[in-house]
Amino acid sequence: MPKTGCFIPCFEEVAATVAQMGRLMKSVVAEPDFDQRAALIAKMEDLEHINDDFTHRIFTELGRNFITPFDREDIHYLASALDDIADYIFASAKKINFYKVNPNDVGIQKMADLIEQASEQIKIAVVELRNMKTCA
Repeated sequence: MPKTGCFIPCFEEVAATVAQMGRLMKSVVAEPDFDQRAALIAKMEDLEHINDDFTHRIFTELGRNFITPFDREDIHYLASALDDIADYIFASAKKINFYKVNPNDVGIQKMADLIEQASEQIKIAVVELRNMKTCA
């Protein structure tokens, strides 16, 4: 039987952190004070480092387990994609702060809304992954 290892729980943690980063991105965009933005981005950086640790853990488990709950390449691809999403959200927040983007800009607010919604959908999709694996 395939061993679940930490794959599904790690994916859930990463997805929850990505969702939290999406919510923080919306706060960064709405925050007019430069110092407060920097504080929010520092929280986001901590979350990004946490995600890096989980991604490393997934790759380590992948190397240790011959039998996995689903295709090894799919596990690797999903872990890499989730890590990339966290990296892009963090990098975007840093650039927003660096360029001192106006918090009243409607376009940037819409972008932040989409990032928040997409990150929540990622979290939901990973929970569905667990449900699919328990039913199979």
